[in-house]
Amino acid sequence: MRRSAVARHSLPPAAAAALGFGVAPPRALQSLAMAAAATTSPPLGSCLPPCHRRRSSMCSSASSAAPSASAATTALAVEEARRGRKQLGMEPPLYDYLLANVREHPILRDLREETAAMRGSQMQVSPAQAQLLAMLVQILGAQRCIEVGVFTGYSSLAVALALPESGRLVACERDERCLEVAKRYYQLAGVAHKVDVKHALAVDSLKSLLESGEASSYDFAFVDADKKMYEEYFELLLKLVRVGGLIVMDNVLWYGRVADPLVNDPKTISIRDFNKKLLEDTRVNISMVPIGDGMTICRKLEDD
Repeated sequence: MRRSAVARHSLPPAAAAALGFGVAPPRALQSLAMAAAATTSPPLGSCLPPCHRRRSSMCSSASSAAPSASAATTALAVEEARRGRKQLGMEPPLYDYLLANVREHPILRDLREETAAMRGSQMQVSPAQAQLLAMLVQILGAQRCIEVGVFTGYSSLAVALALPESGRLVACERDERCLEVAKRYYQLAGVAHKVDVKHALAVDSLKSLLESGEASSYDFAFVDADKKMYEEYFELLLKLVRVGGLIVMDNVLWYGRVADPLVNDPKTISIRDFNKKLLEDTRVNISMVPIGDGMTICRKLEDD
């Protein structure tokens, strides 16, 4: 999902040249053209839940409220992510090189390209992020995983493919239309038997797991959902994940907005506050990784 072709077609030639947009390979051009069309016409298979529609409008209003150079940079980062280029601070030629060196399963590639034509496609993790998540699962030797916020299933599919046949992934998602896409690809990839889909509010699903006696029984968790709920998700997952297990939080750099003091919408403030709390939390070791839109990897050190 590369920015260069879409951005070049959506800007005047002089502006595109000034920004230094590169030329993407033909396959990327086709995918990005689909993504661009989705921004100006009714989306194919749109599956954007209300909370994410609010996110998009909030980003726009916050950017316009701060007419500065930093706000313009933030707006560009949001636009790049919206068009599918999920790597902050990386120019198109280098991003193309990164993508060309990711080992992406053909089913994952097909899902990524289908999702690129949908409204809200910026919520999908990048191939490099998915590759990292799968490797973390393999390094851990994980058997039991949780994902909070499935969207169309790209990251959960990557994790399920990395799990052994006996592995289990609890996939929490509130939007039924998104889940239909995800479940179709689980079937195509032959991993549906590993995925336990929870169609409900994630908080309710996580509390249900705890009530079922599953505390400290999971190896790995990934969170990419409502940003204002991050602290609550984290606290519940800290109870569910074993000592030595990992919790990975996505979007911790939030399109660069967290570093802009002029941007103070509720979601940006929420992520800033969450990042600060993680930094000071002695229950976990952390590493904030500037991949995609930023991910913080947390390793649980102790049980309560």
